[in-house]
Amino acid sequence: AVEVVESGGGSVQAGGSLRLTCVASGSSIYRRYTAWFRQAPGKERTGVAYIGNDGSDNYAEPVKGRFTASKDNADNILYLQMSSLKPEDSGIYYCAARRPRSSLCAGSVRSEDEYDYWGQGTQVTVSS
Repeated sequence: AVEVVESGGGSVQAGGSLRLTCVASGSSIYRRYTAWFRQAPGKERTGVAYIGNDGSDNYAEPVKGRFTASKDNADNILYLQMSSLKPEDSGIYYCAARRPRSSLCAGSVRSEDEYDYWGQGTQVTVSS
């Protein structure tokens, strides 16, 4: 099993930057699918950034060009660098990891149902 704990959230003004950190423990996240999701008040949780089991990354359209997800396999840490933040980026950000099993297609990698381990989330608030 993997335990993941997010940190780094906070309050920033629009146009600012934040870096979220997700520390994984219990098992290596190397070659696991990992992802960042977010949930705004009153809305469903949606995917933000995904790192495949081959290390490839892809992003939801609203954050492309502004967010960068990365993974430090040696230290078992995920990062989400967020720049040019907008008020609509506000919400609770969660990191997630998947048990090692079958590979995912491009569509499935974006589904929260495919991830088994979740953190408690970290709040990001962007003011205009």
